[in-house]
Amino acid sequence: MSTRLRGLLTLAVDVGLTVALYYVLRASGVEPHLAFVISSFVPGVSVVSDLVRRRRPDRLGLYMTVMMLASAAVSVLVHDPRLLLAKDGWFTGVAGLWFLVSARGERPLAFVFTRFILEGRIGPNRESWDVLWARLPAFRRIWRVASVIWGVGLLADAVVRIVIAYALPMDAVPGVNTAQYVVFLLLMQVAMNVYLVPSGVYNRWSPLYAELRSS
Repeated sequence: MSTRLRGLLTLAVDVGLTVALYYVLRASGVEPHLAFVISSFVPGVSVVSDLVRRRRPDRLGLYMTVMMLASAAVSVLVHDPRLLLAKDGWFTGVAGLWFLVSARGERPLAFVFTRFILEGRIGPNRESWDVLWARLPAFRRIWRVASVIWGVGLLADAVVRIVIAYALPMDAVPGVNTAQYVVFLLLMQVAMNVYLVPSGVYNRWSPLYAELRSS
């Protein structure tokens, strides 16, 4: 199984189990706050387990671990059910800001998180991304712009999540939020392909890689 498929499957299982456990607990008579707290630990289990197995985690693994553990900590410390429902929105907003700030950094987050999926699969000779980054200014610009696209998308998603958390009945929010993850990922996949395909990043014969083909 590919790394990408395994990651998507893990995410789907984590999200699905979290929501399913919440509704099972509620159906069993557990009050909302306690149901939120218990179910919030489900994603953290797989993330920490993966972290222990790898021993030397990549930056994506560290990011996911920090976000999941922080989310679980907030669930324990906060006693306002509506605020707990909105926490995913606040964390999503933080992630969006991080993407935007990273666009001006040494390695934008879109580059870091996409590298483990595409490295060795693009470029005239399937070069290391360190080579592509060092030699192709246009390649660097692509991932800086991609980080901005992700940042804006995550901020928009965060606003919607927070509004939903306070506008809908409490027991409806976890299910709606789960559906929103699917819609958001599909929309971002479309947005990124609309940008990346014309950029030539997937085409080894595109002008983007002309310098490498001539050397």
